[in-house]
Amino acid sequence: MTNNSVGNAGRLLWAALRALLVLTVVTGVLYPLAVTGVAQLAFPGKANGSEIKDASGKVVGSELIGQTYNLPLKDGEETASADLKWFQPRPSNGLGTNSVNTQYKIILSGATNRSGDNEDLIKWVTDAKAAVVKDNSTAGFKVKPSDVPADAVTSSGSGLDPHISPEYAKLQVHRVAELNHLDIAAVEKLVADHTDGRILGFVGEPRVNVLQLNIALKTLVAAKG
Repeated sequence: MTNNSVGNAGRLLWAALRALLVLTVVTGVLYPLAVTGVAQLAFPGKANGSEIKDASGKVVGSELIGQTYNLPLKDGEETASADLKWFQPRPSNGLGTNSVNTQYKIILSGATNRSGDNEDLIKWVTDAKAAVVKDNSTAGFKVKPSDVPADAVTSSGSGLDPHISPEYAKLQVHRVAELNHLDIAAVEKLVADHTDGRILGFVGEPRVNVLQLNIALKTLVAAKG
């Protein structure tokens, strides 16, 4: 009986080991290779991180993750100032006072999870709105607090959203045109050309990818000389 029990146990262990090896090869090697191969053939851009390249062909970011456009950090500054020659993204304070994700860092993402009547959130949004009004008001274009869209003063749910609303992009047109010595109509056309509509005509909201818009802006500035 003992020998039979040992033999049966040995056969079961060998069968289990064979199953483990087969499943490891199939699910751990063959399946990932097949999925990767199909993805590279059918969707190479998405499979490689939805990379965005500038006019020279250099990869400058991903269409899925936002980034900041700031001036170099000066001595004594804790936070860099926005470079207002560029279209600015929505705030990236997704985790509020956590400070982990304040500059589109992808270590961690998330929203503030604060209620609409939270005093800290109200002050932060109020201050942000005042800054948007100040930064985007030019000699010939005055911005009122009521003109500021919500995405200009609040982060997205992840804090990493690369898009802004067409309204926020248009709000920045006069400032961008003035600082880059461009015609307002030319900058307005850039925004219009880089505004994506709703998916399938009804899903989501119209949006503008800030990185793609700024790449086009850089090309326009370079062409002007």
